[in-house]
Amino acid sequence: MSWREFPYFKPSTPLATKGGIKAQSKQGGFGKNWWAKRWIAVLEGFHFGARLTRGRSYARRGQVLDIHVEQGIITAKVQGSRPRPYAVEIKVKPLSNAEQARLGKVLTKQALFTAKLLAGEMPQDIEQAFAGAGLALFPKRLDDLQTGCSCPDWSNPCKHIAAVYYLVGEEFDRDPFLIFKLRGVDRDGLTALLGEKTSTRSTTRKATMPAAHSPSTSVEEPIDSSAATFWEGSELPPGWLGDVRIPPMQAPLLRRLGNFPFWRGNERFADALMPVYATACEYAQEVLMGVGPSKTKRT
Repeated sequence: MSWREFPYFKPSTPLATKGGIKAQSKQGGFGKNWWAKRWIAVLEGFHFGARLTRGRSYARRGQVLDIHVEQGIITAKVQGSRPRPYAVEIKVKPLSNAEQARLGKVLTKQALFTAKLLAGEMPQDIEQAFAGAGLALFPKRLDDLQTGCSCPDWSNPCKHIAAVYYLVGEEFDRDPFLIFKLRGVDRDGLTALLGEKTSTRSTTRKATMPAAHSPSTSVEEPIDSSAATFWEGSELPPGWLGDVRIPPMQAPLLRRLGNFPFWRGNERFADALMPVYATACEYAQEVLMGVGPSKTKRT
């Protein structure tokens, strides 16, 4: 069968969506970090032409309704020109147990790899470690990916698959460990490969140790049984608040958690909350110091 015998579908206009996942990239390339760009480069290296262009447009318009990344598979719903969203599936072959063991031996030989991975960072030379184990972190050939879409377009990958692919690349920026998860190694599995297994036995023994073996330093204070005294309260000791100051690093937990996965807003979730945390810190400091907060900071 020649290409002329395939059915021809006129370019269609997708239905408008609300609450779809919009790409953070408004123009230019997708992905900021090298590993995200590497994932995108694999797709664009297949030279699919206009389908990639339309896929980028779909990703930026919010046509992708949801994405789920599991071990070895990505599933998504993409709104096209028909009322029912199309089902997209991208499969990457997970690493076998033997392949994971080979990878673990290579990674543990490099202290820098172990330190960076356990700190949540992606080492620059991680692909060389995979190559040393006879493996590849990213797909190298089109055959390394199994893609499918319920749309009527015979092209594979189609624009719907491309849109999901681009958004997953941006998500790798937020959480590089999704790449490992896609290859069948989640965070716990990676930690085990690096030889950092947590022993629960010692923790259990400490938790079940009788109280007699650990001297208590707490001193019980008598409770005033007078109801009137209880409800009236008493003067607080001076300096009970300690050192009242704005923390040197604001929102540390938010920074650690990072941006919300597949965020649907026009601005990154963490970026939108940072000014709120800064204002809240200043407001709280003024309240605790007994200074009336300014009206501008209440808004």
